[in-house]
This record gives sequence, structure tokens and C-alpha cells, in this order.
Amino acid sequence: MGRLFVKICGITRLQDAELAVELGASALGFVFWPGSPRFIDPFRAKQIVKELPIGITPVGVFVDQPLDYVKGVASVARLGGVQLHGSERPEYAAQVPRAVLKAIPLEPGLEPAGIDDWPARVTLLVDVHDPARKGGTGRTVDWSMAARVARRRRTVLAGGLSPDNVGAAVAAVRPFGVDVSSGVEASAGVKDPARLKAFFAALGRLDSGGDTA
Repeated sequence: MGRLFVKICGITRLQDAELAVELGASALGFVFWPGSPRFIDPFRAKQIVKELPIGITPVGVFVDQPLDYVKGVASVARLGGVQLHGSERPEYAAQVPRAVLKAIPLEPGLEPAGIDDWPARVTLLVDVHDPARKGGTGRTVDWSMAARVARRRRTVLAGGLSPDNVGAAVAAVRPFGVDVSSGVEASAGVKDPARLKAFFAALGRLDSGGDTA
């Protein structure tokens, strides 16, 4: 397996962004959906993004919001990617002038619908089905089902990842990348430095062939 794409989501503070980058994050997620406890104002996000080094991708998270709003925020905050976490369709994603992550909710016992409808340029993000909170629930997905998705196309694994289980999750699913939010938090939108460090340490043990249990 090549270098894992690692996205730390729900960033609201510069110090959390800086630590995540220092530890090895590939991307940082900023939630622009007002229904989330991790919501951040686009102009505040811009102030964080402008401090990021080249090579770190800022990703905006949106939930069934008007396309013009998504495009406007992407421009203001200088986003490198857009994550669609609602019921958006491929036709909507085709109009987003950024790299696109599309969240696909996994429900126990049900095969995810429509995963092959998305064009190859769209990376799928598998997460727990939660119609109210949309993400950051702390609940894990069915890894065997996620693995089936990951075998078919480029997939980012989310849903309940933590320092304690990320190694086993990656070994089971073999995704393109992982996405974590609540699993490295002290409270919603506030990262716990010790948990962030432990999360990357667990990934480091995986890279070195060490124990992932």
C-alpha cells in the first residue's frame, strides 16, 4: 500500500491545523454546513487556510447547499477540494470546479446504492448512515462492506476512527485514505493534541509493519 491520504476534519482552530500538518496530514476539512457543531465561517477558515503550507489540501464540507454557495465559499476560503455530504447527485458534482469527495452512507446489511454512478474523478468517502448529523458521529462503519467499496474504486474511510482502531481499520479495508474528526477531539471542533499524536503514531506503526491491534 502506498502512502495513505489522511484528512483531519472539523478544523476550527489554527493551532489544531498546524499540529495536524506537522504530524503528517494530507488534507484538512472545514465544515460549512450550519447544522454541524463544527461549523466554521468561511472567512475564518480563509485565515487558517492561508497559513497552510503548499501540498496540504483544504477541503470544504457541504450538505445539500446551493451550488453557488459552494462555489463562493470555495473561492473565498481557497479550497482545494469539496466534500459533498448530503444527497447530491453526480450532475451536481460535475459542476463543482474542485476535486470532489462524495460521502456514501453505509447502512448495516444494505449494499451502498449508486456507487458506480459517480465519475472516476470523484473519490468516495464511506461513512455511517446518519440523516441528522451527517458525520462526526463517532460510530464505526461495517469494515467488510467498506472494503468491498474500496476494491471497486478510490475510497476514503471515515466513521468512528480513533487511535485505538485506525490500524485495524486500514488493514481490513485497504482504503486510499482515512478521515477522522470526533476520534481526535477534546470537544466538537477542538482537537485533542494527545489523541492526534496517537492517531498518527498508530498509522506510523502500520507503515512500519508493526502491531495494528
